[in-house]
Amino acid sequence: MGDNKNIDSVAYRTPTGVEIPSEVSHAKVSVVIVSWNAKHYLSKCLQSLNNQAYSGELEIIVVDNASEDGSPEMVREIYPDTLLICNSENMGFAKANNMGIKASTGEYMALVNSDVHVFENCLTKLVDYLIGHKKVGLIGPLIIGSNGEQQNSCRAEPNLWNMWCRALALDAMFPRSQFFCGYFMGHWSHREVSSVDILSGCFWLTSRRALRDVGLLDESFFIYGEDMDWCKRFKDSGWDVVFVPEAKAIHYGGGSSKNSPVRFFVEKQKADLQYWRKYHSWFALSLYYFISLIHHSFRIAGFSIKAILRTGDVSIAWYKVRRSFACLLMLFKLRRE
Repeated sequence: MGDNKNIDSVAYRTPTGVEIPSEVSHAKVSVVIVSWNAKHYLSKCLQSLNNQAYSGELEIIVVDNASEDGSPEMVREIYPDTLLICNSENMGFAKANNMGIKASTGEYMALVNSDVHVFENCLTKLVDYLIGHKKVGLIGPLIIGSNGEQQNSCRAEPNLWNMWCRALALDAMFPRSQFFCGYFMGHWSHREVSSVDILSGCFWLTSRRALRDVGLLDESFFIYGEDMDWCKRFKDSGWDVVFVPEAKAIHYGGGSSKNSPVRFFVEKQKADLQYWRKYHSWFALSLYYFISLIHHSFRIAGFSIKAILRTGDVSIAWYKVRRSFACLLMLFKLRRE
């Protein structure tokens, strides 16, 4: 992992050549929050961070991606100690987080979604774990949904088999099977500390020392996909990626994506294809493309039947038909190009 002896005094570069100052101030933890038209959630997130989320000094940085809902004004008025970076346009999740990281001064950096509520001492527990485990580069807490249920915030690295199981809904039919639900790790209780492949990008904590090896988020991922990519790069650089359930947070979900849910669903499919294109052969990418066609075709058929027979919430069923249909159109368009 290289020589980190002079990390506090030496500037370093990411793989893309972007220079990051590595000097560390007395602010032990810097929290970077990227927000886009999520004023209500952002206010709750900032309030939770100011409510004993960390026992030491906390630097909070909000990067606003050209919100039009009064988010910047709210931050200036209610949280004047927060460092606010306002973009004139939506820079995307990865690039905006990188802007916050480059502006940060803490020895540890937490990237937290605007729609996350951080529990008391959550950051303290995560930082303590990193201090005590020098080979760990990236960690995340137990994530609870808005319904009070535990979210599966850890995933296995995507491969052709677990993607095929998703396409055929085998992971839904056998949610506790490691064989069929390996991607979402439905067989695992999420009750113990464990090394994992992927941590949900809604809440990460890393150290400046680890970031020196791994570099910033890949800005070619506009939104989504950067979580799989960053976790893989940490592991490929020799750092462990670890889930720590003693630390807890609530992820309400959709703080920004609720503004255009179908579009964001399509963006997620694009990001998944981008990830496969980056790390897999042309043949594997072609198979994944075919699996994606099957995935959305099955869901259009299944949810159309549910809507027509009026089993369950009809509006949700038709919404899922629309978003899968939009993904199919995108996939066919990419094929023609």
